Parts: sequence; C-alpha cells; structure tokens
Amino acid sequence: MEQDSATVMDQTGITTAEREFAERYLAATRDCLADALKDLSEAQWNFKALPESWSIAETMEHIAIVEGRVKDIVGGMAQAPADSPDRNVKLVDAVVLVKVPMRYPKVKAPERISPIGSRTGRQALEDFLASRARTAELLRTSAHLRGRVVPHPILGPWDGYQWILGAAGHSARHTGQILEVIEDSKYPR
Repeated sequence: MEQDSATVMDQTGITTAEREFAERYLAATRDCLADALKDLSEAQWNFKALPESWSIAETMEHIAIVEGRVKDIVGGMAQAPADSPDRNVKLVDAVVLVKVPMRYPKVKAPERISPIGSRTGRQALEDFLASRARTAELLRTSAHLRGRVVPHPILGPWDGYQWILGAAGHSARHTGQILEVIEDSKYPR
C-alpha cells in the first residue's frame, strides 16, 4: 500500500507535504521581497513617509535580524523544551500562516529586533538571503522540527516548523510594508 505525502514523516519530524509547502513558501516570500527591492536608489532605500516610520532600509534590517534569530532558534531546537502532547500543531500552523503575514494590527517591534542602522539596506538584504538559505537548509535537515517548542513573544509556543513558517510570513508582512512605502505619493521616483 502506497502512503501519500501528507502522512509520511521524514527524518525532520514533518510530512513530505509539509516540507514541500514550507520550501515553496520560503522561496516565494524571499523572491517577492527581493523583487520589491530591485534597483532601488539610495534615496528610495532611505525614504520615510513619516519621521517615525521605518525606511525600506530599516525595514530590511529588521527582516534580516528576525530571519537570523529564527535560523538560530530552529538550529537550537534540540535543546528546547518538549512540546505539550495536547497542543494542536495543525491549528497553530494555521494561525501562523494567517496571522504573521497580516499587516494589521500593527505591532511595535521589541528593541532587540528593531533596526539600528548597522548596515545598509543592500547589506541587510544580503544578510537576509544568507539566513534564508540556512533556514531552508534546516527545513530539510533538522531532526527537531516537531516535538520541541520555543515561545513566540505574542503567539505562544512554536515548534521548529512553525518558526520556519513564521519566518516566511514575517518577510511577507514586511514586503507589504515596503510596497506601501513605494506607493506613497512622496516616494522618490
């Protein structure tokens, strides 16, 4: 009897279908972000619609910081606490897929993941792409994508697979923010 990819788990603790979905989601959100940033001038990277809002460069720095932290979290899941046996992972997966990419309500980033101007937008994009490649590699190789959890500061405990979905959704959320900046009437053309 042949098993379908939605029920067969591989060495990472997720099903083949879950892994393939996450691979596509990581690639699609990476590509959408990179496309939004193509050929930006320094004025475009640094434009702020309002003094208190982030520029595209600052947004990209934030995305790179978060992606690096997610990569580190997933890479360290072997040391994370065991998941509760009654936690509904499929429900949490769905919540991550819906809530993380949403632009509203707006959430203020904690200081530890806020941009500080330590790199240019282009450097932050390069850092993000390198971290995203490592995140994708962890999706293929980590033995602890299910069964161990690290708390998300807003949405509760996430396993490694959910952190990977969250990374993809986070970059999608901020790609939307970048596109909003680009559409601003004062944005340099």
